[in-house]
This record gives sequence, C-alpha cells and structure tokens, in this order.
Amino acid sequence: MTRPVYPGEGLSALLLGTNLFLLLSSYYLLKVVREALILSQNGAEAKTYATAAQAALLLCVVPAYDMLAKRFLRTRLVMIVTCFFMTHLLIFAGLGQVGVAIDVPFFLWLGVFSVVIVAQFWAFASDVYTEEEGKRLFPILGVGSALGSLVGAALSGHALAALGPHGVMLLAAGLLAAAVMSTWVVNRYMCATCSNQPDIADQPFRDRGGFRLVFSDRYLVLIALFVLLLNVVNTGGEFLLGKLVVAEADRRALLAGDAFGRQAFIGDFYSRYFTVASLLGLLFQIFLVSRIFRWIGIRGALLVTPCIALGGYVLLAGAPLLAVLGATKLLENSSDYSIQNTARHSLFLSVGRDAKYKAKQAIDTVFWRAGDLVQAGLVFAGSLLAFTVRQYALVLLLSVVGWLIVTARLGREYRSRQLHETPEARGTSMAGEAS
Repeated sequence: MTRPVYPGEGLSALLLGTNLFLLLSSYYLLKVVREALILSQNGAEAKTYATAAQAALLLCVVPAYDMLAKRFLRTRLVMIVTCFFMTHLLIFAGLGQVGVAIDVPFFLWLGVFSVVIVAQFWAFASDVYTEEEGKRLFPILGVGSALGSLVGAALSGHALAALGPHGVMLLAAGLLAAAVMSTWVVNRYMCATCSNQPDIADQPFRDRGGFRLVFSDRYLVLIALFVLLLNVVNTGGEFLLGKLVVAEADRRALLAGDAFGRQAFIGDFYSRYFTVASLLGLLFQIFLVSRIFRWIGIRGALLVTPCIALGGYVLLAGAPLLAVLGATKLLENSSDYSIQNTARHSLFLSVGRDAKYKAKQAIDTVFWRAGDLVQAGLVFAGSLLAFTVRQYALVLLLSVVGWLIVTARLGREYRSRQLHETPEARGTSMAGEAS
C-alpha cells in the first residue's frame, strides 16, 4: 500500500493546508457579508441579476490573468493576485463605512474572488508537487479546505454581529495577508528541499491564453464539460431543494396559522442542512478520500458523486419528497466538497505549467459559471412550461446521465495519458508547453 506521507513532506503539506484553510475561512466569512448587503439593500431580484453578471465579468478576468501570468513568475503571480483581492477588501470597507452603496459591486467581486483564488491555489499546489506526490498529498490538503469552510461558516454569524459587515471585511483581509506570507514560506521551503523546484519556480509562462489552451487539448475540453455539468446538476438540485423547503414551510404555516413560523422553518432547515453537509464533508475528507484514491484511483473517484446524484434523482422522480431530496443533496454535496473536489483538482497534476494556471483559471471560472447560466435557462424554461418537481427531477436526471458520460470519457482520457506518456515526456510537459 502506498504510504500517504514520506519524511520531509509533512511540513509542506501542513503549510499548504494552512494556506487553503486561510483562503476558505476568509471566503466563508465574506459570504455572510454578501448576503447581508445584497438582500438588505436591493432584495433577491438584484442577487439573481448580479449572479448572471458574474459570468460575463469572468470573461474579462481570464485574459487579465493570462497577462499577469506572462509578466510574473509563479510565486510572485500568486502573491500579487492575492494582494489584489486583499486591497479591494480594504477599499470596500472604507467606502461602506462612509455610506457608499457597495452591495452589488461587492457581490460581483466576491463571485470572482471565490473561483479565482481557489483555482490559483490548486494550480500552485500542483506545480510544487510531482504527480505522484499530489495523488498522495492532495487529500491531506483538502482537510484544510474542509476545516476552513467549517470554521468560516461557524464564525461568520458571530463575527458579523460583533464587527459589522465592514469589520468582517477587515478580518478577511487579515486572513488573506497571512495566506500571502504562507505562499512565500511554502515556495522558499520547497526550493530549499527539492532539487528541481528552483528551476521550476524560475520558469516563465508561455504566451498562449487560457481559452486557447483549453480548446486545443481534448483532455482539457473534457474537464471543462465535466465542471460545467457538475455545476448544472448541483445548482439544479439546490433549486429543487429550495422549492420543496418553501412548500413544506407554507404547509406548516397554514396548519399552524403562523406566518412567522414559515421563515423560522426555512432558516432552521438550512442552518442544519449546511452544518451537516460541512461536517460530513470534513469526515469524508479525513477518513475516505485517501482510501478511495488508493482503492479506485482518481478515475474511479470522479464517478462517486455522479453515481450518488443518479441514484438520488431516480428516487426523487418516483417520490418527489423533501426527505428524499434532502438526503440526496447531503450526500451529493458532502462528496462534492471532499472526494469530487480533490479528484477534480488532481486532474491538473499531469498537465503543463501553463495549463495548471491559465487553463485552470478559464475552466474553474468561466465554465463553472456557465453551468449557472445553463441551469438558469432550464429553470426559466421550466417556469414557462409549469414543470412540477417530478418533471424538474427528470430533467436533472438527464443532466446527470450526460455528466456520467462525460466523466467516463474523461476517466478514459486520463487513463490513456497515464499509459502513453512516459515519465520523461511528462517531466517535459510539466516544465512548460510549446507556444
């Protein structure tokens, strides 16, 4: 059995896991600020429109990231982008303190931050580790992600009550500053302990942009489709869950004759739902991910969440009940946060350095948000056709089947790359790509 951590690897994994913990903690702190600002100042409609605008904004972000990657080396690129977001938090806090309306701009900004900063972290991690190291150590790094999500979500309400929205922004900025220092320490440590890291860290990026890299490689195209369909299924399930929760809340309020009980039921349900999903995700990350990677590999791990979704939506189509969908979404989201995320990021261990940073940004930003747009289109069409929950479930079931087909093809492509790419060729690929 492969040993998960070898001597000398523990400190680097701890440092990178801490880095990811800081990034995810800051994001989950800011999520509650986003909701407080956008809903209190503009309402749910503005939130919907702003979500659509995020996808358009990301089309500009990817070329901008490409330009920065051409100009700066690895560590400086990561630190500059993180500092860029950190200084924005200081600006938002200052403007909000003097009464400037920042709700919509902050909502748009956080949508960009959440995908860019996480994609960049995993690109950096896949660059400092070899493919063999990444397969063993990425599950450990994922614990930092799960803990950061859990701690950030748990502290967000208390922090908002104690500090206010602008104080929470400053707290998150402090966490990002710590993440910048962690990145610098990791790079220095890896360069000092790994003979090839100084050469890799000093290699410039090529001129090819993120979108060009994606569309010129079948493997990357399949990853992009995989990510898009993953988000279509996930957001579609959340939409259906919301419909069933509201329907149950209305039923209880009608029976009790208490309109205020409706809001309390919805709030209590989602509080328990998010808490249980986060805890299950953490437990999966700690106890299952490494074992699943060893038992069935990355290729098999990619199929876990789609298979859970397939079984769940088959049951939902037959019995469109809140209990059925609630249990399905708990398992789906928990495996997504842990098994799926770790496997998805591990797919980039075998690609070239430009693809790790540029193509990954394009996939994890634009293609991810494209899934939101596709799902919004399905919801709009379903509203026009007056779909029932069962009919929505059947549409999602078709989406899951498409997701499984793409996942199977991606797994075969991943396996083919492992079989036909020699270690020497892989080393050349990871060192850089031809322009």
